[in-house]
Amino acid sequence: MEHIRVEYLNGVATLTIDRPKALNAINTQVFHELAQALDEIAVSDAGCLIIRGGGKKAFVAGADIAEMSTMTPAQALEFSRLATSIFKKVERFPLPTIAAVCGYALGGGCELAMTCDIRIVSDTVVFSQPEAGLGITPGFGGTQRLPLLVGVSRAKEILFTGRQVKADEALKIGLCSHIYPVDVLFYAAQQMAEKIAANPPNAIRATKMALNESFSSSLDACLPAENLIFASCFGKPEQIEKMDAFLNKRK
Repeated sequence: MEHIRVEYLNGVATLTIDRPKALNAINTQVFHELAQALDEIAVSDAGCLIIRGGGKKAFVAGADIAEMSTMTPAQALEFSRLATSIFKKVERFPLPTIAAVCGYALGGGCELAMTCDIRIVSDTVVFSQPEAGLGITPGFGGTQRLPLLVGVSRAKEILFTGRQVKADEALKIGLCSHIYPVDVLFYAAQQMAEKIAANPPNAIRATKMALNESFSSSLDACLPAENLIFASCFGKPEQIEKMDAFLNKRK
């Protein structure tokens, strides 16, 4: 795997998304590598999984806009469905998952973090769903999971404005559960994961399964509609212009 690293320590698996030149942005290749890594970790002896981004600048700075910018609606729908299937794989992963979120978690990065069971963040974290400013909607579960975490009204405001949510606000609204100094975050994630992994694995897996059952049915019904709405934005003049402006660093 080119952009995914998996390491094991004291019963904990750590999956790192590592595309430093793209601030760990996710493209089709990364999605496929992520699926492969999850399958390997699922049959390992690990008792907990940490997901993080390489370096300290970004967890995941979104989906790869360079790849998305030229997509047709049909290609965008296929991309959205691929992302949704992988993120559901994370959400339903048999082991507890901890997102250790450092720096930027934008768009698809925020959506990936929200699929994890627990989110702990650095004091430098920046969450955002900036898709509206690119002429599209969130397409990887953002319109469905964000309201579950922060409430419908607040989620709408964040999604409509595309504004940034930093550490203190993220803790206040329930987007994360702990804030740590940037140099402490990954140590704290390892300590929390080891504590989880020390519990009887059958009890932990059963607890996660029971919790997920409480909302999985409605989510399954709504995610396909989000895929279609996301895809319908592509090929429109505003999407083409906004993404081109982003890639060429102009207003």
